[in-house]
Amino acid sequence: METVCPIDVQFASEISALLKPPTPPQLQEYFDQLITTRQCRGLKVKQNGELGKGVYADLDFGEGDLVLKDQMLVGAQHSSNKIDCLVCSFCFRFIGSIEFQIGRKLYLEDLGVSVNNECERDTFSHISKDCCKIDSSDEEDNSYVKDYDNSAECASSSFKNKIPLPKEVVESLMNDELVLPYSKQFSLPSAISCPGGCGEAYYCSKLCAEVDWESSHSLLCTGERSKSICREALLKFIQHANETNDIFLLAAKAISFTILKYRKLKAAYLKELEKYATPSVLENSDLSLLLEAWKPISMGYKRRWWDCIALPDDVDCCDEAAFRIQIRELAFTSLQFLKAAIFDKECESLFSLEIYGNIIGMFELNNLDLIVASPVEDYFLYIDDLPHSEKKEAEEMTRPILDALGEDYSVCCQGTAFFPLQSCMNHSCCPNAKAFKREEDRDGQATIIALRPICKGEEVTISYIDEDLPFEERQALLADYGFRCRCPKCSEEDHD
Repeated sequence: METVCPIDVQFASEISALLKPPTPPQLQEYFDQLITTRQCRGLKVKQNGELGKGVYADLDFGEGDLVLKDQMLVGAQHSSNKIDCLVCSFCFRFIGSIEFQIGRKLYLEDLGVSVNNECERDTFSHISKDCCKIDSSDEEDNSYVKDYDNSAECASSSFKNKIPLPKEVVESLMNDELVLPYSKQFSLPSAISCPGGCGEAYYCSKLCAEVDWESSHSLLCTGERSKSICREALLKFIQHANETNDIFLLAAKAISFTILKYRKLKAAYLKELEKYATPSVLENSDLSLLLEAWKPISMGYKRRWWDCIALPDDVDCCDEAAFRIQIRELAFTSLQFLKAAIFDKECESLFSLEIYGNIIGMFELNNLDLIVASPVEDYFLYIDDLPHSEKKEAEEMTRPILDALGEDYSVCCQGTAFFPLQSCMNHSCCPNAKAFKREEDRDGQATIIALRPICKGEEVTISYIDEDLPFEERQALLADYGFRCRCPKCSEEDHD
């Protein structure tokens, strides 16, 4: 028997209002305004009949041109990846120094730290506090969209074929006491600590720290200055997400973002009307303010997570109903932890299972992998390309470090994120654009590049899957997104 969420029953009308799709004029106004804040030379979001929204070229693009750089609405680094690299918790730019990145990775590997274990999380947090050189400089900010051609290079840590460095050498690297040759040419921003004191979030600048704190982290911080109502419940929520599915962390950010934005709107509204507004007027304004705070989430395509998640290969079709109930129960458990941690009475409808399921479903269907190339890889490639005599001298220091790191000497930052404009791009098995990071793209934005010339008025399409797969395999994978592809390639192959 399925668990009933009381909030779903009590706030049915509010939930319906929150999940009501925006009208075409509302959608157009929102995305027109959003485009003005993005790096795009000429794009337009339009209604696209049965496919819903679509992104169209508003001018001509040549092959290889940058079509879009889209800032994420919410994003998160995978918990297991935090051992391999330290990045800004808001923009996901690498921070510290080349020496620090290497030393920290080797130090944590030597301790065998796993951020999925509650006891070891404390160790990991303590180490982060101790080994990060905190700086108060205010440098400018901003990660990566999956490049399917390069993603195989981003391997997880492996302990095979490694020659350990002496402990004192590792600590010297981590403390920036040992300077590697030519490393100054790969300078990174200093680490700025979380204003809440959690010891888990670090930033590349005060600006990133402040924006993240105000947008969501103040409610999700586990530090002493956290604004959560129960840090113990928050820790349980995070542990549950790390052990099951870190998509819950994105959902928590979306809810925190909405609550904090609602509070700002409410404060401004009260200040404006406090001289003459009656209590009933103020009470009736709450839903409209919540809808305004919710607007960025409302624009994304949604289905409930347990309805849209793909059936795993190891689950038989006859067990599908039981599997989807199990997924629903998993989401409900996560929601209870989150509710105990950050509940807000005025935003109670956000803690309904229906809302939670739709937020997660939106991410399930629209997320891009978040990847930031490691500067450590660039450093070692630079050493390898030096003239012979300089290379030989430099390798007297760098070779033992490479031997200690092993084959995965430069693991990239890996995570997942939702990008508002990119998520409006429809699929084609013969796309005219793709998510691809150029050498200069070292931030958390989705970078979309033209694969071929795109004419003004033409729809910009990307591929959600490997478009080189056979027709039937492509259609089976795309069925998980809720549609049957009728692109020119599929139309031609369907009649073969």
